[in-house]
Amino acid sequence: MRNLLITLCLPLGFGCSHILNGMNTGANEASVRSDNQTAQSTNYQRRVAEPVSNDNLFQSKLVLQNSRAKSTPPMRKNINHYVRGIMQDMVENLQYVNAKTPLAVSSFVFLDDDYSDSSLLGNQIAESFMHELHNFGIPVVDFKTTDYMRVTPEGDFVLSRDYLELNQNQNFKYVLAGTLVSSQGGVLVNARVIGLQSKAVVGTAQGFIPQSVVDALNSNYRTDGIMLKQASK
Repeated sequence: MRNLLITLCLPLGFGCSHILNGMNTGANEASVRSDNQTAQSTNYQRRVAEPVSNDNLFQSKLVLQNSRAKSTPPMRKNINHYVRGIMQDMVENLQYVNAKTPLAVSSFVFLDDDYSDSSLLGNQIAESFMHELHNFGIPVVDFKTTDYMRVTPEGDFVLSRDYLELNQNQNFKYVLAGTLVSSQGGVLVNARVIGLQSKAVVGTAQGFIPQSVVDALNSNYRTDGIMLKQASK
C-alpha cells in the first residue's frame, strides 16, 4: 500500500515542478522583453535632438539670412524706369502718329530757364524716350547723325551737335518735346508730341522723377545736391 502511494505521488511532483519551471521561464522571458523594449525606447529617445539644439540651429540660420539680406544692396530705379511709365501714359492718348509717321525727339528744358540751354537730365530723358518710342513701334529719326564718320585721335564719331554738319532736310513731321520743373523731392516732367507744321499737340503725358534718381546722374551742373546754372554770357 505504501509503495502504491509513493508511485502515485511521483508523477504529481514532476508535473508541479514542470509547471513551476514553465512559469519561471515565462516570467523571465517577459522580463527580458520588457527590458528590451525599455532599452529600445531609451535608445530611440536618445536619437531625438533636444529642442535647445534646434532653436540654436534655427537662430543661426536666421542670423545668416539677415546678414545676407543686409549685405545685398537694394535695387535702385533709374530715369529709364520713370520715362517708361510716362511713355505708357502718352500712348493712351497719342493721335496721328503711327508706324508710317517718323518722329524726332528734342532735349527737355527747364520751364523757368532758357529754352536754348538744356542739361544732362534733359538730354538723358530725350535719349530714354527715343528707346521707348522705338519699342512701341514708332519710327524715330536721329537728326544728330551726320552723313559721314569723323575719325579723330580722341575717337570715331558719327553724331554731332553742330548744325552745319547735319543734313538740313530731315524726314519727320512730328517731334516729342518737353519741359522740366524742379519740385519738392524731385523733378516734374511734362512731355508732348507736336506736329511741326500744324503746331498741334497730338499726345501728352506727365510724370515725376525723384531727386535721388536725378542726383544719380552725377551732373556737372550739380554739386553737393545744389543745382548750379551757368551764368549768362
